[in-house]
Amino acid sequence: MKGKKYSPEQIVKILREAEGAKTARDVIRRYGITEQTFYRWKKVYAGMEVSDIRKLKAIREENTQLKKLVADQALKISLLEEVNSKKW
Repeated sequence: MKGKKYSPEQIVKILREAEGAKTARDVIRRYGITEQTFYRWKKVYAGMEVSDIRKLKAIREENTQLKKLVADQALKISLLEEVNSKKW
């Protein structure tokens, strides 16, 4: 599978350009993307600004860090429960 060609910020700019163009096909042809890709982008990024994309990215990064913390805590708790359940 190919890597991502466009960043989310670029995608938002392409969608904004498509709003001002006569047809979406002109923009699709200019950037060399498929119609399916264009409409999928439109479904995901419709109505977003570049600043919204940056906020979303920051929130996703924070969410990833929090999930790691929760997983570490759950592992520690399960280890402590296992050690505590043994008879000494």
